[in-house]
Amino acid sequence: MSKNTTDDNANNPRSLRLRLQLIALYAGGFLGPFGGGVVVSTLPEIGDDLGVGPSAAASSLTAYLLPFAALMLVSGTLGSRWGKVRTVRIAYGVYVIASVACFLAPTLEIFLAARVLQGSANAFTTPLLLASLAAATPQARLGRALGAFGAFQAAGQSSAPLIGGLAAEFDWRLAFLIIAVVAGLLGAIGLPTADKATPTTPARLRDALRPEVLRIGIAALLGWGALGGLSFLIAFRFEDEFALTPTVRGLLLTLFGLAGILCARPIGILIDRIGARSSVLIGAIGGAVLVTIVGLATVIPAIAIAWFVAGIASQFVLVGVNAAVLGSQGPNRGGAVSVVQAMRFGGAALAPIALTPVYDVSPVASFLIPAALLALVTPLVMPKPRSKAD
Repeated sequence: MSKNTTDDNANNPRSLRLRLQLIALYAGGFLGPFGGGVVVSTLPEIGDDLGVGPSAAASSLTAYLLPFAALMLVSGTLGSRWGKVRTVRIAYGVYVIASVACFLAPTLEIFLAARVLQGSANAFTTPLLLASLAAATPQARLGRALGAFGAFQAAGQSSAPLIGGLAAEFDWRLAFLIIAVVAGLLGAIGLPTADKATPTTPARLRDALRPEVLRIGIAALLGWGALGGLSFLIAFRFEDEFALTPTVRGLLLTLFGLAGILCARPIGILIDRIGARSSVLIGAIGGAVLVTIVGLATVIPAIAIAWFVAGIASQFVLVGVNAAVLGSQGPNRGGAVSVVQAMRFGGAALAPIALTPVYDVSPVASFLIPAALLALVTPLVMPKPRSKAD
């Protein structure tokens, strides 16, 4: 191909628009977890402004995550029926409205209602972004693309408390105004329309709930609930056994997300070589060892190093389960990844409820139980590839 031809392709408006849409797709992976976690470091300021205590303000986390996880069970299927591009654009529009409502909310009740709307809208972006990414990516490079998407998600999750805190130095509401502007831009740009085939029948939820998908979903639930979802237990240990300040605890916990930012893309590249199931098993078994170290180690540096490496293990699991479900040949891939993501975030929601009572009785057991589940259950539930090319 001549240089002129290459330059023409690079300057082709259609090519440039596709590139911009791909960038927006990855940016959408950042925005979802960022919008969910932006309130974490500003709860006292939110409470003071709205006339409530920090514990009441903390309900804004649940207000976002609960509808997010619940609606994700069906959002992928509905979005596939309605059209991915149209659905994501509408969802971003709702996200803009909800974010502006958060910015303007005069009372806690209105703020919580706006957070519910934010979480509901996000449920209709994340799985469809993943499905669109799979449709626009050659199968041989799917792991690499999902790894990059995972890095953006980790960046959103890790940076949200910091950026929210910086905004709160002026006014905590500014963070939501920024979110509204970004969501509006992403909705205007849209998504790549690279579906390889047009379905002849409407997407059905029962196609997404097939046994293979549910088994991958259980692996995702364990991978996030029994690994990444344990940050609250580590915070308990840091306070109860080491008397660390909130700032130091927060910095140490951030190591997990930092590892995800650094390693998700290289892990995705590796998945293209070793296969999705192998990746999930490496992450689950390695993660079980690391969770055990985090629960038993008696010095802070050892806990910090283990938690950082656990962030790497979590990406082996999370990028692996996404590659497994999106690489499958079954119908309704958008609905399937939606189910898997719902189970993933369901694991994060269940972990505090299930493990806090165990921690009160035996802190060591609260780490050993999830470690055992990771190591023993994940290899049993994760489906084997149907061919050598996973």
